[in-house]
Amino acid sequence: MSFSKSPELLIFDCDGVLVDSELIATRVHIEALAKCGYIISAEEYNDRFIGMTDQQSYSVIESEGGLRLPEDHHERVMAEVANRYARDLRATSGVRQTLEAIDLRKCVASNSDAAKLCLALKVTDLHDFFWPHVFSASQVARGKPAPDLFLFAAQNMNTPAGSCLVIEDSVSGTQAAVAAGMMVIGFVGGSHCLAGHGDKLMEAGATKLFSRMTALPQILAGL
Repeated sequence: MSFSKSPELLIFDCDGVLVDSELIATRVHIEALAKCGYIISAEEYNDRFIGMTDQQSYSVIESEGGLRLPEDHHERVMAEVANRYARDLRATSGVRQTLEAIDLRKCVASNSDAAKLCLALKVTDLHDFFWPHVFSASQVARGKPAPDLFLFAAQNMNTPAGSCLVIEDSVSGTQAAVAAGMMVIGFVGGSHCLAGHGDKLMEAGATKLFSRMTALPQILAGL
């Protein structure tokens, strides 16, 4: 897919794109799951569950593990994520410079729940770049890889889906953008991105890849 004219709206995923949060959240999840008897490595967790909503991953884990997570599991996980975000979370290198350089309307569309999403943006001082145009999977019936969230964001931004460009780091997010009829560029600069991750994004429908956030303005200028 390519644009006949420049995109009108830039839609960013948050975790792993705007903020380098994936490994922080993964550590919290695997520690909490281990207490429930479900053992999984960080590498396997990232490969299988990054890009899913937490509820989607919990459903898979309960089914595979033949277990029932405690009713307060998610609440406990989110509390610990908040603690570690406050201590350790950083914006992706170069992202502020990049956002300041891009003269396009922007929004965020993330599979994170609304509280976690807003926390990540506030802790890293990125909130004001986007607010109030911050959209969470908790606002739609189906999160990524379904197209609902991206279509919801486009509708709220009064922009046709075909005029939106998505920046994603996950396979499920890339699939969601393609299903929504949007062009998607894959970001592979997060600390969770291992060798071969870019190939997976391309297979899912990404048209380009980049690993330095500061390269994005030049990529956009070439579209």
